[in-house]
Amino acid sequence: MNISATNSYSIAYDSKRRFASYWHQIREIISHEPQHVLEVGMGNGFVSRYVKGHGVRLTTVDIDQSLKPDVVADVAHLPFPDASYDVVTAYEVLEHMPYEKTLQGLHELFRVSSQWVIISLPDATHAFRFAVTIPRVGYIEKVFSPPFVRAKKKPYAKSHEWEIGIQGYPMEKITSDCKKIGLQLLKTYRVYENPYHRFFVFKKN
Repeated sequence: MNISATNSYSIAYDSKRRFASYWHQIREIISHEPQHVLEVGMGNGFVSRYVKGHGVRLTTVDIDQSLKPDVVADVAHLPFPDASYDVVTAYEVLEHMPYEKTLQGLHELFRVSSQWVIISLPDATHAFRFAVTIPRVGYIEKVFSPPFVRAKKKPYAKSHEWEIGIQGYPMEKITSDCKKIGLQLLKTYRVYENPYHRFFVFKKN
C-alpha cells in the first residue's frame, strides 16, 4: 500500500503480505510493456525503482514533498496533458480521501492515460482462501467472499475514508462509478496472500 506518510523502508510496514502486493503492482505495469508510466502515490519508492530498473520511463507523483517525487501534485489535479502516459497507476491511494474526491482522482487518472489505468483499493469484505495442487492440472488458488456476510460499518484502517465492502460502498457501486467515467474494467482480483488488497485493471473506452 502506497501511503504518502511512508518515506522509508520498514520491516514492520513492509510485511510479507505487502511484498505480495508489491509483486502484483510491478507485474501489472510491466505486463503491458509501457513506454511511459505515471505512478500516483509513490510510497517508499520500491515499486518505481524496480520498474525503472527494467528500462521503463516512470514519473512519480505525490502530494507529500518530503518523499521527493518527480512532481508534487494532488491526484485530483494532475498537471499533465491528456493521454500523456501509457499506464497510470494509483495503488492504495484513493481510499485516503472522501469518495467524491476519489471520483475526481479517477477522472484525472482516466484523462492523463492513453491506454491503461491500474489501481488497487482495500477490500474489507470477508475473504476465504482456497489453494490446491492437482496432478496434471497444477496449482490453483482462489479467493472468494460468501454473500451472506454482513458489511462492516467502518473501514479497517483509521487513515481510510472508505473501503470496498463497508456500508455504503459495495463493489457494484465502485465498478459502476468507474464505468460512468469511461473506464472499461478488464479484470479485478484480490491478492491471495493479502486479500485486503484488490486490484483493478481498466482500459480507456
